[in-house]
Amino acid sequence: MWEPTEAEGGRLAVRWWKWAWSAPADRDPVTDETGEHADWNQPDDVWFLAGTYGGTVVRKCEIPAGRRVFLPVVNTVGPGNLLAPVPVEMGMTRAEATLNGKSLPLREYTSKPFRAKGLTRHVAWGLWSALDPLPPGPYVLEIRARSTGGFEVDTTYHLTAVA
Repeated sequence: MWEPTEAEGGRLAVRWWKWAWSAPADRDPVTDETGEHADWNQPDDVWFLAGTYGGTVVRKCEIPAGRRVFLPVVNTVGPGNLLAPVPVEMGMTRAEATLNGKSLPLREYTSKPFRAKGLTRHVAWGLWSALDPLPPGPYVLEIRARSTGGFEVDTTYHLTAVA
């Protein structure tokens, strides 16, 4: 099972945010309700799956077999002060991800301050999961999370890993 180190997870979180923010509004994988934009500008070494800005969504998409997958269960980004880079964390009452009904390990990652969307510095925080490369075939990935403040995520991906 691929489990990024704390430093690697923080770097992947930064890359994920830059990837998500790079999409124009009409191809935004985070607001995508069907999965048709899941392939937006994917890097060559990892496949990012998008979270949501809350609520329920069901997506269907193909991913390349043989590539690692990195995804948020819940994540946030906030201002990154050089002297005290404090992420915006969420208190969670529920956070889980399953692949074909089997629980996936979650890791908390916090990034170092990074610049994106102009000169603003950000710090990313989140509970993430990472998947080893999947062999070709169909998969169901379910992501459920609820914060103490009432924010909820209910995402289902119908994935097909293709050679």
